[in-house]
Amino acid sequence: MARSPVHEKGNAWLVFCQIVMYPLAFLLGRQKVSGAEHARRRGGYLLVANHISHLDPLFDSVAVRKIGRIPRFMAKASLWKVPVLGQALANSEQIPVDRAGAGAGQNSLEAATAALQKGKVVLIYPDGTVTRDPDMWPMKPRMGVGALALAGDFPVIPVAHWGSNHVYTSYVEGRRFHPLPRKDVHTRFGEPVDLDDLRAGPHDARAVRAASFRIMTAVRDLLAEVRGITPPAEFYDQKKAERLAQRAAQVGTPSATTAPTSPVSSPETPER
Repeated sequence: MARSPVHEKGNAWLVFCQIVMYPLAFLLGRQKVSGAEHARRRGGYLLVANHISHLDPLFDSVAVRKIGRIPRFMAKASLWKVPVLGQALANSEQIPVDRAGAGAGQNSLEAATAALQKGKVVLIYPDGTVTRDPDMWPMKPRMGVGALALAGDFPVIPVAHWGSNHVYTSYVEGRRFHPLPRKDVHTRFGEPVDLDDLRAGPHDARAVRAASFRIMTAVRDLLAEVRGITPPAEFYDQKKAERLAQRAAQVGTPSATTAPTSPVSSPETPER
């Protein structure tokens, strides 16, 4: 296979990661990548993806690397304490996110901004965790994605994936891992999100919020294309859902959060 024209050379640790990740991704699913031309570019850019399974970083890593670039993930700092994995993360320049202590989140945003300014690729999941939306749509975004997107004049590219949740289903009771039969795992890159108007004005809380929701809307709409169904009008708010569940438990009535957030009857990906 010919080398990508935007191939980014890595170190020995990156080669080690590829030796592990490429066969593993192949065994766990048939990855279908589309829209790669939007991400096949030089210079720094921010990838913003939905999060439906703990396997997402594996498939995202392979998709981005095959384009020719090296993804730098913003991941929870506790992973750096895991033997071997921690060394691989540190030596492949991944970005730890420590949510404990004053200014911890700001430190990770500054590290991500510095990486982007150096022409590197950063990937973020604005949900902050695997989605808790009953129909697996993106949740209400955390504001960090908007702050990061407004930190410089670099492309912000939405990424949608679907199918990894059928291989490994996160946060459910009972059997979670379903590797067989092999399933299609879709990864679609979209056109950069237009943020020129927000970048031209003051980068205050309102602008950060507007950028965060505009980006997450692009991710949600791209996911709707992949799934072939209509997305919900509003984003699932996990904190609000938890409050409603507690209130319902106190009065002894069923929680409204158990109902789907959209009128979709089946979240399965159509055959393509």
